[in-house]
Amino acid sequence: MNVTIDKVSGFCFGVINAIDIAERELNDNPHLYCLGDIVHNGMEVKRLTNKGLEVITHDKFKQLHDCKVLIRAHGEPPETYRIATENNITLIDASCPIVLKLQKRIKNSYEEMKMIGGQVLIYGKTGHAEVNGLLGQTDNNAIVIDKDEDLNKVDFTKPIRLYSQTTKSIDGLARVVELIKNRLIEKNSDADFDFVANDTICRQVSNRTKELKEFAGNFEVIIFVSGKKSSNGMYLFDLCKSVNPRFYLVSEPQDINPKWFKGINNVGVCGATSTPKWLMEEIAAIISNI
Repeated sequence: MNVTIDKVSGFCFGVINAIDIAERELNDNPHLYCLGDIVHNGMEVKRLTNKGLEVITHDKFKQLHDCKVLIRAHGEPPETYRIATENNITLIDASCPIVLKLQKRIKNSYEEMKMIGGQVLIYGKTGHAEVNGLLGQTDNNAIVIDKDEDLNKVDFTKPIRLYSQTTKSIDGLARVVELIKNRLIEKNSDADFDFVANDTICRQVSNRTKELKEFAGNFEVIIFVSGKKSSNGMYLFDLCKSVNPRFYLVSEPQDINPKWFKGINNVGVCGATSTPKWLMEEIAAIISNI
């Protein structure tokens, strides 16, 4: 049986950087706190935990003093930095540069909207770590657009600035922009409204959509390796399953079902931006031996 690993699957730059920083620190110290899962992949978190990384919640973070804490690629709100200063916590900041740039843009936009009575909208997943960090730039006053119903919270007679979580889909953002424009036209009969949509989706992530769809169409069976907590992973999985119905989600080796490969000659293995290469290689090796 021929098993091929997708060359473009695996960690994005931001995750690679955060893990490199964590491993360098753990080489010098036997223990390091990490504020939240360093990546939404249970197997990679377990690997780093065995090296001495301890994942903590924000509640636990507030109780710490005089220690080091890693900030993952998703970024953090200003409140986290304030607590660190008060509690003498040394932050090892592994925030993705793209996320940090977006935080600054949203903060500036929020200050602008306060001056003219406008609103900042964030297209993203409610409760997602990156979205929480973006919200913090607006004193938690921005409106998160996760579902269509969330648009009911928006005042379409006031100026609007829209941004997106970096890992959302381009098609999803385009749809939200269209919905907002339709509402604006309904509320403003003279078609005179102040709306700016900012495409802040990371292209390293979004470009994988096309690449994975092409990859999925080349094999009889596709094994998609991803943690179930990964919003990027679940989006890509659903997308590729529409191309190839024999598309199976695997989070760890134990999830593999030998029945999937009966009479199959060609298998493709791919993953999300939160999926480590070593795990895809391990999964591929197991399939090859079936």
